Amino acid sequence: MSVNVAQFGKVAVLMGGLSAEREISLLSGNAVLAALKNKGVDAHGIDVSENIVRDLAQENFQRAFIVLHGRGGEDGTIQALLKLMGVPYTGSGVMASSLAMDKLKTKQIWLAMGLPTPDFCILDSEQSCAQALEKLSLPLIVKPVLEGSSIGMSKVETEDELIPAWKKAQQCGGTVIAEHWIEGDEYTAAVLDGQVLPMIKLETSHKFYDYDAKYESVDTQYICPCGLSGEQEAEFAALMSRAFNAVGASAWGRVDFMVDKNNQPWLIEVNTVPGMTDHSLVPMAAKQAGLSFDDLVLKVLSLAECSQ
Repeated sequence: MSVNVAQFGKVAVLMGGLSAEREISLLSGNAVLAALKNKGVDAHGIDVSENIVRDLAQENFQRAFIVLHGRGGEDGTIQALLKLMGVPYTGSGVMASSLAMDKLKTKQIWLAMGLPTPDFCILDSEQSCAQALEKLSLPLIVKPVLEGSSIGMSKVETEDELIPAWKKAQQCGGTVIAEHWIEGDEYTAAVLDGQVLPMIKLETSHKFYDYDAKYESVDTQYICPCGLSGEQEAEFAALMSRAFNAVGASAWGRVDFMVDKNNQPWLIEVNTVPGMTDHSLVPMAAKQAGLSFDDLVLKVLSLAECSQ
């Protein structure tokens, strides 16, 4: 990938932050920082704190690479700040970031567009938990709508597990939903500059692809090529593009989905700041498409000017 890196000027790599995904963000951020430096970019790591406005203003950055996962970095907050400061930034704009971070709002948009996503109920009381059991039946999955990396999520297989799962998710703050459990295979589709990259099939020995399966387990399998026929992968890619565009996402990101035993795809969520270590899903998909980690990072940075 031939790019004049001088055009990027001084680049802030925003990482860390204050969310529950801080540690993963630091791993991603340092990998991105190293890749940019390998490419000759004048990149500087910034561990985002409450002093971020001062830090950005003092250093006179010309561009920002956002590698902040979770609240404060993926929900439109830092995007709005950078927009106000006139600093081009990577990834989706303010509104799209905010919508995609909220799993409930994302599902509501998909449903309004007739896109397939599992049935759900909002859990806000013990009575609503009982109603969810009646509507969705077991098993189901309970999620806080404003967390990533599967933080606060639980698979519920018995009636007695539901209230504890709801209370666990409540501790994350924000709305909690129960979602119909899709029995089938889990996939992810990376999106880069309007193109869906080769899909990845995920296999885990855990009840679901939880935090431990993502970051700590040694037996999680990432299958790419994913095993779908060319026709089926193309069909699913068209759906993933619609799902990604539905929330206004742009530049790069990831759509997670399930495929049930009838080969019906079910949209789960959009991630607008995916993990960016050399073991993360988007770099895996990019590698399958012939793009090295360093070139992927440079491509994402190059999209910053046109991403909002």
